[in-house]
Amino acid sequence: MAIGRETVENLLKLTKPKWRTSITKVEPNRIITRGYPQEDLIGNISFPEMVYLLLKGELPHEKQAKMLEAVLVSFCDHGVTPPSTQVARIMASTGAHMNTCVSGGLSSFGKHHAGALERSMCMLQGLIKKGIDSEGPPASRSDLKDVAMQTVEHYLEKGKKIPGFGHRFHHEDPRPTKLIKTAKKYGCFGIHTELAVSIENLLLEMKGIRMNIDGANSGILSDMGFDWKLGTGIFMIGRVPAIVSHIHEEKSAETPFRKFVEVDDIYYNGSESRNIDTDRAELHTSK
Repeated sequence: MAIGRETVENLLKLTKPKWRTSITKVEPNRIITRGYPQEDLIGNISFPEMVYLLLKGELPHEKQAKMLEAVLVSFCDHGVTPPSTQVARIMASTGAHMNTCVSGGLSSFGKHHAGALERSMCMLQGLIKKGIDSEGPPASRSDLKDVAMQTVEHYLEKGKKIPGFGHRFHHEDPRPTKLIKTAKKYGCFGIHTELAVSIENLLLEMKGIRMNIDGANSGILSDMGFDWKLGTGIFMIGRVPAIVSHIHEEKSAETPFRKFVEVDDIYYNGSESRNIDTDRAELHTSK
């Protein structure tokens, strides 16, 4: 029996798909996410559980879900102090649409803002993978202090800040202590967080520097099995609601085209006496 052209094309589509994903399958009147019909997930799992399912492919245990919820809440907001919030609010004051303002705020995340969580996770996971048996009993972790000391000495010798420690605004970030207590409560306090605490103890003794929210969450998320490459993404999931809130407040409570600085606050340190004719003549002569 001859196979029609349409049948051949359909077979090729099945055997040579242009896009592959194991996250969600979409068909007419049917949506399957990580193996579950989405209508079954609606009303049956929480938002943190959905985030966990999307990122890791499996539903979390109740305690894991509670811990991820606490992590996301801890990222919720830091007022108008972060550059991302300032960018979003300035854009909002110009009359830009919500999606544009949110995009602007998120796009301002970089090495010096929102990047510390990912770098801290990478550091802790790298140290554990390199020299510590994370599956062993607590007794086999006696070298944690040595690893912590080597890490602190390395960064201090290089004159670099250890990601996840110290805060430009807080002498003692109020969030890490509660996060660590919560991690112990839900059984999410493991070797990565132990190492982070060991580093903090040394830094506090040597430099008076404490762990910040990124340091605590980098250990906790690593102990929960999240790859360090997801760090910034998880931070964004927690921070987006605040950015939306700030944008709405700016649009509804402040006057348009609001300035964060006055003209008198701007210091110009460039030249004021250049002459275009003289400079062009010199350029012509130098050829």
